[in-house]
Amino acid sequence: MGATAEEPTGSELCCPSVVDNALDEHEAAELARVLSALADPVRLRLLSLVASNDAVCSCDLEGPLGRSQPTVSHHTKVLADAGLLIGERRGRWVWWRVDRDRLAVVRRALGD
Repeated sequence: MGATAEEPTGSELCCPSVVDNALDEHEAAELARVLSALADPVRLRLLSLVASNDAVCSCDLEGPLGRSQPTVSHHTKVLADAGLLIGERRGRWVWWRVDRDRLAVVRRALGD
C-alpha cells in the first residue's frame, strides 16, 4: 500500500516551483494529481492527523474523522497514490505516516 521500492518518491516526483518556472505538461499533470488528492476536507484532516504523529493506525482514524473504515481506506489510498502517505501493514491493520520529503517537494512547488 502506498509508495513501494519501485515507485519514485519525494524529490524524484513532481515539479519545479510554479513561481520560478513554467511547468511542462508532465510536471503540471503530476502537481495537479497531488493537489487534487489534497482538495478534499476529509483528506486534509486525515493528512493533518497522521502528520501530527509519527505513525497512525488506520483503526484510529475512524473516530476523529467520523467516517467508516471503508471511507477512511478510500481516502488513505488516494493520499498514498499521490505519494503523500506511506502505509505499513502490521497484522490486520495499516499504519500510516506522512512522506515528509514528498510533502516538502509539493510545498516547494507552490513557492515555499
